[in-house]
Amino acid sequence: MGRKKESDENSSKSEYGEPAQFDSTFNGPINKRGCTDIICCILFMAVILGYMVVGILAWLYGDPRHVLYPRNSTGWFCGTGVNKDLPNVFYFDILKCATTTNLMAAALNGFQCPTTQVCVKECPNVFWGLRPDAYLPQSRPVAFFNQSLCVPSVDLATTKFNPKELVDRELCPFFYTPTTPVLGRCLPDITVLGNIPAYFSEVPGLSSDINDTINTIKNGTGDIVNGFNAREIGVRIFEDFATAWPWILVGLLIAMLVSMLFLLLLRFTAPVMVWVLIVGLLGAGAYGIWHCYWEYDNFKTASATITDIGFTTNFNTYLQVQETWLAFLIIISVAEAIILLTIIFLRTRILIAIALIQEASKAIGHMMSALVYPLITFVLLLVCVAYWGITALYLATSGGPVYKVVALNSTEDNCMSVNGTVDCNPTTFNSTAFPGCLSARCIFIKYNDEGLLQRNLFNLQIYNAVAFLWCVNFVIALGQCTLAGAFASYYWAFTKPSDIPMFPLTAAFMRSLRYHVGSLAFGALILTLIQIVRILLEYIDHKTRSAQNACARFLMCCLKCCFWCLEKFIKFLNRNAYIMIAVYGKNFCVSAKNAFMLLMRNVVRVVVLDKVTDLLLFFGKLLVVGGVGVLSFFFFSGRIPLPGSSFRSENLNYYWMPIFTVVVGTYLIAHGFFSVYNMCVDTLFLCFLEDLERNDGSVQKPYYMSKNLMKILNKSNKAPKRDKERN
Repeated sequence: MGRKKESDENSSKSEYGEPAQFDSTFNGPINKRGCTDIICCILFMAVILGYMVVGILAWLYGDPRHVLYPRNSTGWFCGTGVNKDLPNVFYFDILKCATTTNLMAAALNGFQCPTTQVCVKECPNVFWGLRPDAYLPQSRPVAFFNQSLCVPSVDLATTKFNPKELVDRELCPFFYTPTTPVLGRCLPDITVLGNIPAYFSEVPGLSSDINDTINTIKNGTGDIVNGFNAREIGVRIFEDFATAWPWILVGLLIAMLVSMLFLLLLRFTAPVMVWVLIVGLLGAGAYGIWHCYWEYDNFKTASATITDIGFTTNFNTYLQVQETWLAFLIIISVAEAIILLTIIFLRTRILIAIALIQEASKAIGHMMSALVYPLITFVLLLVCVAYWGITALYLATSGGPVYKVVALNSTEDNCMSVNGTVDCNPTTFNSTAFPGCLSARCIFIKYNDEGLLQRNLFNLQIYNAVAFLWCVNFVIALGQCTLAGAFASYYWAFTKPSDIPMFPLTAAFMRSLRYHVGSLAFGALILTLIQIVRILLEYIDHKTRSAQNACARFLMCCLKCCFWCLEKFIKFLNRNAYIMIAVYGKNFCVSAKNAFMLLMRNVVRVVVLDKVTDLLLFFGKLLVVGGVGVLSFFFFSGRIPLPGSSFRSENLNYYWMPIFTVVVGTYLIAHGFFSVYNMCVDTLFLCFLEDLERNDGSVQKPYYMSKNLMKILNKSNKAPKRDKERN
């Protein structure tokens, strides 16, 4: 029987590779190593260079002012350049912007409307309309119009045009209402349209029914104003941040200290916390069993059965019958029994997981600089996101402006032929070239999309997105490999902490950059390709959702689920491959294979450690985020007053905004600290498994694991003979 059991163990081990062999020269991460996955390294560098070229092209040909600043009719930006003191654009006839049936309005981009637009310092805040007496021959324009709201080239004091000609040529507006600046556009303030003066019914060019005018403006611009009127809210939020930012920083500092304290104390509290969570889970199951039996007994007495109600879509009805609660009772009882038996039979492995968690806390205590490394990863990720966003913005705004000759008043004689097909230059345009059409203007239509760069704009945006994903995954991989190298140095130090090398984190970072850029890029590329497939599936699902039948939706759901699982598996495999790369310096494929085989030879320990660690870290995140969140709620809502402080919660416009900021910041801080801890546990676990396979506790092959782990496994290191003789 003993030989049969031994042969079974050997066959199972050979199925997943041979155990690691003892190497007398091995004492931690190998220093003598060479560059790995050179081809992938060259490919990654080429992609980075191409990414830089794309960024340069976008910077040369793009102009983000297209998005940041509004334009007037001639294409000049408001709020910059010659119009630096005129940040807003004013529309002469807002009704033309509001009319959805206007063909020219449909052809123009964004807020470009088929009406004259001028840059103004302030948006008008009163009702005004050109009365009929202004159309009399002796009327002077300076008596009726506002110079700041007319075309800059017109001087009302010296112009030869009368008011009617100014209106017909759209050199001055014939009416306006109170407006509010929305993203630099003067849009009607729909909240005061009910106060429109009665004389507006007499203004030539407007409807004789004031209600029609009001409804036209509301229908055309109400959604825009309501949807994009973020400036006022943004200003209030900015004021809240300006008032509360010191206390927000205090809250984030508390979160950092609590997270750090929680991790450092795990060496003492991990056993208690893990067993409390396990007992709590069993207790919750026991309560569920009791409650289901109590409900079952009540309905059994009431003689309510499922045959009495039959089939119904009302789920609450099924909660009134005894069979439902009997089913719940059986399911929870079986689950409770499985959990209990699992804990009983796997108690040793749970103890190993707890000991590794405690050892990870000790390792972090000896390498406090590791807790700072997430800041480096965060900065690098921020650079990637910023570069991607800026490049995407510049690419989207590449191409010069296109100007066309447009008749702003198509009802005039001889204006039917002026239909926006003739190119023009706003700096040299002269309306006399179009006799009979007084309202002919050279206005901005769109941005050029016919150049070589513009024709390949979609491909460049795709390149931008793919390179961004690859860079982000590479940065994450670099962080994981660096931390793994540092924590592996801790584990393979025989006498801790004296044998731990100097600056292990810096040494691991330099090794990763010098030798393993190709391997890290290889793993990041595999993950990037899977993420691209997931993005394509989401895009296809979004575009075809309305046309899908039940079978297509099921197939799409299965595909999305499969690739989600594949991404999770690749992340798990990459993580452990990076650990092996950091320790042994092999290429990605060999490291991934060795890590996978090592884990499969110890699959039960892997599952137990993973779930125990996940449970503990989830509870830790919940504790940190929940505690700091509750504290910030009581503080910013005024329930915890500070005597003698200049801060008052009553001065905040939205007290939930600093609370939300603190909660999100706390989660990011806790996630950063706990990711370091999780990486530490995984690294120590792989080193622990290697230690068990390489060594046997003899004088020649001593274990590197802690005494606590050796005690749990009933193992020990044999003392040298000299020590025995002295004793």
